[in-house]
Amino acid sequence: MENKENDIEAIKKALQKSAEDWSKGDIEGYMNVYWKSNELQFIGKNGITYGWEETYKKYKKNYPNSDHTGQLTFKVLATNYLATNLYSLTGEYYLKREKGDVNGIFTLIFKKIDNNWVIVSDHSQ
Repeated sequence: MENKENDIEAIKKALQKSAEDWSKGDIEGYMNVYWKSNELQFIGKNGITYGWEETYKKYKKNYPNSDHTGQLTFKVLATNYLATNLYSLTGEYYLKREKGDVNGIFTLIFKKIDNNWVIVSDHSQ
């Protein structure tokens, strides 16, 4: 039996954990919320990146040290049930850092795989 409230709470908790890892400079920990698959897709201003490994490499390249990573927070604007074990989450991100603050919007598709909520698609701007 599905419990949408519990699902949404677990998704938000996974997202919060990733922000905490990012803010500690732990990009690999941050990436734990992403599906470790070649089918993961990350859509950003520079196009689509496929796969967990490629997405991780881009993050490491673009955020090489704590001046770049800074402190990450999320504001969840909406969560939508799509199907059993599948939700979308729309929100805003705020990155406070030495190099200059950045913020934007995103839509994430979360899927429950092996009893864990993971991002299978990330569209961030």
